[in-house]
Amino acid sequence: MPKHILEMRKITKTFPGVKALSDVELSVIDGEIHGICGENGAGKSTLMKVLSGVYPFGTYEGDIVFDDEVQKFHSIPDSEAKGIVIIHQELALIPYLSVAENIFLGNERRGRGGMIDWNETNQQARKLLDRVGLDENPMTPVMQLGVGKQQLIEIAKALSKDVRLLILDEPTSALNDDDSEHLLGLLRTLKEEQGITSIMISHKLNEIAEICDRTTIIRDGHTIETIDIDAGTGIQDRIIRGMVGRDITNRYPKRDHVVGEEIFRVEDWTVHHPTQPGRIVVDNASFNVRKGEVVGIAGVMGAGRTELAMSLFGRAYGRDITGRMYMRGEEIETHDVAAAIKHGLAYATEDRKRYGLNLIDDVRHNISAAALFKLAKRGWVNQNKEIKVAEEYRGSMNIKTPTVMQTVGNLSGGNQQKVVLSKWIYSDAEVLILDEPTRGIDVGAKYEIYTIVNRLVAAGKAVVIISSELPELLGTCDRIYTLAFGVVTGEMSVADATQEKLMTLMTQEKASTTTMDKEVRA
Repeated sequence: MPKHILEMRKITKTFPGVKALSDVELSVIDGEIHGICGENGAGKSTLMKVLSGVYPFGTYEGDIVFDDEVQKFHSIPDSEAKGIVIIHQELALIPYLSVAENIFLGNERRGRGGMIDWNETNQQARKLLDRVGLDENPMTPVMQLGVGKQQLIEIAKALSKDVRLLILDEPTSALNDDDSEHLLGLLRTLKEEQGITSIMISHKLNEIAEICDRTTIIRDGHTIETIDIDAGTGIQDRIIRGMVGRDITNRYPKRDHVVGEEIFRVEDWTVHHPTQPGRIVVDNASFNVRKGEVVGIAGVMGAGRTELAMSLFGRAYGRDITGRMYMRGEEIETHDVAAAIKHGLAYATEDRKRYGLNLIDDVRHNISAAALFKLAKRGWVNQNKEIKVAEEYRGSMNIKTPTVMQTVGNLSGGNQQKVVLSKWIYSDAEVLILDEPTRGIDVGAKYEIYTIVNRLVAAGKAVVIISSELPELLGTCDRIYTLAFGVVTGEMSVADATQEKLMTLMTQEKASTTTMDKEVRA
């Protein structure tokens, strides 16, 4: 019989008016990598907060059994003392402190008189960085490192606490393919060479199938089943069925591809870095999108995709910007965000929590934020009309919230994204640029977002999707542009595109016009 390092028995957690968890069962075998899957709002993160002491003993029902002993964690330090460490999706690092300072924050290496021994701190940090495969100076400020490296620093921080059970919440959601592969490889190494058990919460089912030994599915606060990943083929379909309660035979909803005349065109768009004047981030980029069309922009991290989108949207990024924009054949100027909105342009940011939403405000105010002029008379907003508009979008966008007065920060990621889209649809945008529109949301919510995109283009809107997931672009777009080092390196119809072709264009430095490109442009 395999030894279970963790058993969570009949865990029930209730908030005012909401039962978030109901008799949830979770068993984790010592030395395994255990996945947890479920839709946004299913209760995954709540369960891990119960385990780690964020929700202390006495605020929930049921038992946590770790190492064959019932535990009563009253705080995070209590669970960490037993070797349980959680790494949240939003990394808990202080950007202005060094790598070493972050690793040992709250767990300082002290010498004589209780003073911090900096030599010992940096030496131990160096050893921990070697264990996670990160070749960085321990004295480097964290703010100078990318997200992938910061994720490794979080794991090094966990290792400094003699971790036995490592919990990772959506660890690869903000990482590129190379960083994701490195992280998954590290989890295998920690398991095989150091015997560390891991729990991984993820919406990326291919990663769950690749790295996990077993996975537990949670739906609506209930445990549905625990699956042995080696049980055979069709694992991803089985997980999806458990997560959403039904089969999704096609992850990308079908639509009629009825493309009209050109609605938006960009020519020779060049953007310089905001603080490094000599550095060109976007170099003579040109593209167009037609009425009723979904156009994708593909590129590896750092290719300039987000910088291009933000610079187009009211010059929200960059300096010394040159080039031309045309809406319905007429040249437009968008020197600020208000002008961009006035001309029918919208940009849904990749970071909805920081830039896309006011998390401490309600659904109603977030939906109306970009188009208050439609609700105002003599400088006063008609609140009754504002509520009516928000209620209409709550229904049409299937935003799961009991009331539009609900604080947006309390919604799941998928429902937050629907609020973002509602905001820009209400602004009467003709062209919507969606930057990583499905990042960090589950497969069921993704399907709903794709359905919304289909409704938009069916109504004659134009949509530009920026995505790191090539299957998503191939499944939703009509045409795809590739970007590399700030340069548009290619354009092709989805009918001609493959992941291999796109990746080839995404990794070359100069644009090349092939016969296929010319045919597509014609």
